[in-house]
Amino acid sequence: MKLPKPEVRSQKSVGASRPLSAFTLLEVMIAMGIFFMFIFAILELVSTNLRHVQRLQKPTVDIGSLASELSLTNKLEEGGDSGNFGSLYPGVSWSREIKIVGTNGLFQVDFTVLDGSAGGRQLVQSTLSIFLYRPESTMGISSGLRL
Repeated sequence: MKLPKPEVRSQKSVGASRPLSAFTLLEVMIAMGIFFMFIFAILELVSTNLRHVQRLQKPTVDIGSLASELSLTNKLEEGGDSGNFGSLYPGVSWSREIKIVGTNGLFQVDFTVLDGSAGGRQLVQSTLSIFLYRPESTMGISSGLRL
């Protein structure tokens, strides 16, 4: 029985060969560069979408703030008034109508908030009616009585 001869390699050929299953440092760096470019592109897309969503989520006006401001006054007069919220709620305006309900100083106040940012049309966003008792107020133009 004859044994196979072992293959003899020279020193040059052993050092020159490299395993085919490994990656070089350059290949790994290129792959990481491509990976991070995609990650940053996705993060920029998410950031842009979040900015657009925040612009779409316009805060609604709390009509109770108008009522609380008016409730601080001691005297009321019949009639109407209107205004806007300035830079706090751009394009949103309000109006109120004050009517006397009884001769004892009971007033009904109707508030309306109008949203004008929807293509130039005034859309009613919310309404509120409250009653305020202010006996020191003017009793109304129609009755001609003053206290």
